[in-house]
Amino acid sequence: MTHQAELKHFIHFCEHLSADNTGQFSRLYSADAFFKDPFNEVKGHTAITRIFDHMFTRLDAPRFIVTQHMLQGDDAFLTWDFLFHFKGDTRTQQCIHGATHLKFSADHTISYHRDYWDAAEELYEKIPLLGGLMRLLKRKANK
Repeated sequence: MTHQAELKHFIHFCEHLSADNTGQFSRLYSADAFFKDPFNEVKGHTAITRIFDHMFTRLDAPRFIVTQHMLQGDDAFLTWDFLFHFKGDTRTQQCIHGATHLKFSADHTISYHRDYWDAAEELYEKIPLLGGLMRLLKRKANK
């Protein structure tokens, strides 16, 4: 049996994620699910929920758009765009391009979630003072 239905449900959930429905992580993820991104490494759907709850307090209008996905056995891979505004700056929409690796368990929940994206390029370079420093460092490293 494939995990096609679970993947489709996960994509729909991600693209409709809001501050009001983060509690659904407990239905999608196993109790001891592993999650890692450039800023976090946690275990358990409760800790995963806290990360996304925090996202909604720190950013305005965050949303994911899944651009591609594939499933092979218990593994799924997705590419996505994460759109958001920094708090207080509704004029400038930010976009982070990333990818996710998911593993589904036998009970059809997600047991592993790893996000891959370049924090320096996709985030740090967009912060006014820090961005200038990051671009300078990148130029020096590429000489």
